[in-house]
Amino acid sequence: MWTASQWNDYRILDTSNGEKLEKWGDYTLIRPDPQVIWNTDKKLTAWKRPNGHYHRSSKGGGEWEFFDLPEQWQIHYRDLTFNLKPFSFKHTGLFPEQAVNWDWFSSLIQKAGRPVKVLNLFAYTGGATLSAAAAGAQVTHVDASKGMVGWAKENAVSSGLGEAPIRWLVDDCTKFVQREIRRGNHYDAIIMDPPSYGRGPKGEIWKMEDCIYDLLKLTRQLLSDKPLFFLLNSYTTGLAPAVLTYLLSDVLSGLGGHVDSQEIGLPVESTGLVLPCGASGRWEA
Repeated sequence: MWTASQWNDYRILDTSNGEKLEKWGDYTLIRPDPQVIWNTDKKLTAWKRPNGHYHRSSKGGGEWEFFDLPEQWQIHYRDLTFNLKPFSFKHTGLFPEQAVNWDWFSSLIQKAGRPVKVLNLFAYTGGATLSAAAAGAQVTHVDASKGMVGWAKENAVSSGLGEAPIRWLVDDCTKFVQREIRRGNHYDAIIMDPPSYGRGPKGEIWKMEDCIYDLLKLTRQLLSDKPLFFLLNSYTTGLAPAVLTYLLSDVLSGLGGHVDSQEIGLPVESTGLVLPCGASGRWEA
């Protein structure tokens, strides 16, 4: 498992009964996690005094309960700054487990010794975009949500990357890839963080298991003559890391290089164990 263990501003303090107790900078949150199927004693007093608690509803969805939590606050990872705020579906605007991937591809970009163009699809609030830009890459950031792209821009400014070579685009990722193929544009590296399920602006249904293979085949056409890496993330229940290895090995056959896929996770302080948080597939030249 690849573990995001280099955080200073984020920690999982404990886990129990379908929930995780987290420290986000100065604030403690309790959020549900489907991986936490154990029910151990909640010995930490922080369980009783959170700043925010997201309660899952038995009918689906849920709602936040707040105890002295600001509308927005910041945390830092290395030289990056992220603006956080609680919003629907328990999220805060950041997936901290992805830091293990940020470190991996940032090292590849820095060691490349040449200009690197990165395409980040389903780019959310820009964690991967900012990590790549801070490492020296020119990045194209694509997400279908105008609000998420705006949030990512705020994170860029907060991180001192407001003038970095980042192209911000609100667009459907598949349609953007199709247009880039027609334009003849190419990228040295591609990052994909697709949702398990979603709907397009015209009601188009996206299901990871039904759509990802065709999108990967399309996106492969955007790779340059000297590709550096390809990262595919999955939070889809039931898709093992080996599935990502198979997908990338098939789609990127003929390029050489190496494919590896693992679960990604975050350390839990109370036990010294690692909480699994999805999977990532990596190809590198």
